[in-house]
Amino acid sequence: MHNNRGQTRAVGFELEFTGISLQQACDALLSSLGGEVREASAAESLIEIPDLGDFRVEIDWNYLKKLADGQGMDQPHLNLLASAASALVPIEVVCPPLPMDRLASLDPLIDALRDAGARGTEDSILAAFGVHINTEIPACDAQTLDRYLKAFALLQWWLVRAHEVDLTRRLTPYIDLYPDDYLRAVLQRRDPTLAELLEDYLAHNATRNRALDLLPLLAHLDEGRVRSVVDDDRIKARPAFHYRLPNCQIDQPDWSLAASWNVWCVVEHLADQADARAYLAREFLARWQAPGGIDHDLWTTSVDQWISQSGLA
Repeated sequence: MHNNRGQTRAVGFELEFTGISLQQACDALLSSLGGEVREASAAESLIEIPDLGDFRVEIDWNYLKKLADGQGMDQPHLNLLASAASALVPIEVVCPPLPMDRLASLDPLIDALRDAGARGTEDSILAAFGVHINTEIPACDAQTLDRYLKAFALLQWWLVRAHEVDLTRRLTPYIDLYPDDYLRAVLQRRDPTLAELLEDYLAHNATRNRALDLLPLLAHLDEGRVRSVVDDDRIKARPAFHYRLPNCQIDQPDWSLAASWNVWCVVEHLADQADARAYLAREFLARWQAPGGIDHDLWTTSVDQWISQSGLA
């Protein structure tokens, strides 16, 4: 719950959905949480919510955002393009980092977006959008990062099953899992340095398209090294994991952000249990068969049974 400075760790959410316009999404945010619009364009708005922070609502299309920022066309044509785009590309609400014990503050927003007509991942066969979770790392040291990487390496295929990740999203490159050889390297190593963790990650994962994207975190640790390998201005340095696996099921009446968050928390729990990580790592490596690696389905089933027996989820 706390970072190494004794503060409650923070979590930020990004929600991607369709079905409503940029203005309707802004209206839902204002009606549910209050606040005021600080900046607005045809492509995005920045809304300040008292006691919570700044929320950004945007049409997730870089071309339109650049046009709006540079005023590359007149306002009526920008508005027309934005209206057309909202039917084809997702609206995204980017929430500010909130303390873990205040995440329920976002529940009224989810209800308001649903009531306004927001539709989730399953609304279209072309809809590859979802929920991103940006969880603050407890400490920016090698030991902490290594135990989270080991926990995720052991759980990544189970997480796909637990989230029931939509087939459309699994077929896109945006939430690719770590390659098997990288998982094996992560689970074999002992007491790596931050430099070794960074170099190894970039050697295998020089892309934003990962279910657990560590580039923002690694950029926070060594921005120059990351940008020398991945030159992408969408990488925003911050001391947080960028977890992109969950679907957005905002149109379902019983869905909330807790559905995604609680699955991620299994990674949190395993990262905090050294004996459990060591046991599962031994099992994983014992099942590795060259050159085929490990059977993903069998491993997922074994992990699921272990989690049920351990009460981890």
